Amino acid sequence: MSPTAKRNKSIPAVPLRQLVLDALDELKAKDVRELDVRGKTSIADLLVIASGTSARHVKSIADEVVKFAKKAGAMPLGVEGEVEGEWVLVDLGDIIVHVMLPRIREFYGLERLWTVGDHETDEFIGEA
Repeated sequence: MSPTAKRNKSIPAVPLRQLVLDALDELKAKDVRELDVRGKTSIADLLVIASGTSARHVKSIADEVVKFAKKAGAMPLGVEGEVEGEWVLVDLGDIIVHVMLPRIREFYGLERLWTVGDHETDEFIGEA
């Protein structure tokens, strides 16, 4: 168990993961991708990256993730970037959700950053 597992004990990671995916699907997030980062960092076990079509869409998607988590009793540890809406990060403890505009996502390349050296890259979960 990673050190972050102690940070948000109100709900197990598997149901929280599904809640995050449901929230992203609810607001039609694009290019949803999960990256298992266990063993690469102690900050989280899973990164979920998704795109929105506009700053307003990005903010709305992140708000939906927060709302779904709170309904399940998992209080977010932090939310960053809501004002600008180009990249919003929602820290749920073992899961960190990044919602970005496509150009920001391409520029920072988080998928490439976290999969360097992996033999297999994670599959896209799908587009809504």
